[in-house]
Amino acid sequence: MQKKYSVVVFDLGNVLIPFDYSRMMKRFNEIKEGLGDKFAAFYKSNYEIHRSYERGEITDEKFIEKMLDVLEHKIDGETFCKYFSEIFTVNENVASLLPRIKEKYKLVLLSNTNSIHREYGWKKYDFLKSFDKLILSYEAGAVKPEEKIYRAVEDYTKMPANEHIFIDDVLEYAEGAKKCGWDAVQFLGYEKLLADLKERNIL
Repeated sequence: MQKKYSVVVFDLGNVLIPFDYSRMMKRFNEIKEGLGDKFAAFYKSNYEIHRSYERGEITDEKFIEKMLDVLEHKIDGETFCKYFSEIFTVNENVASLLPRIKEKYKLVLLSNTNSIHREYGWKKYDFLKSFDKLILSYEAGAVKPEEKIYRAVEDYTKMPANEHIFIDDVLEYAEGAKKCGWDAVQFLGYEKLLADLKERNIL
């Protein structure tokens, strides 16, 4: 018997918008030799700051202040926000699937993200109009793979857990959805996604 789906949930980063932090590091290294490398090392070894920021536990002001300290105040906050967010491109072939899916299913975006990336980076993209709802970590107060953020989607859709399917490039986050009773697939490229969706009669 074919499983019933009511809601298709997409991750944002590296599914719809690939990102490349090396662009930002290059910018910083151009300002002062080694500054980008220093920033990258700090960010990697203090990843809990990034996670707390995505969870909405740190304000924009506090986050920017901390990052400018690491950057030796060589740039101002506005410039940091721009460089921090000039990391995205669009996966046009994946984005082109959204209107087709929306014809039959409720469409939700579920992303670990922050307000700087939203404001300076990705909010300009037209494909976002296809989504019925954006569930964003910094607004939900939780990050994938925490149960709370998947339940925030259900609170919006009012649909049973097993009628949701989630597409995420990070296997751990796809597995987090499965633990909540959803179906989920790991995004490994456009062709594989097409196959996964056709197998489920979603496309």
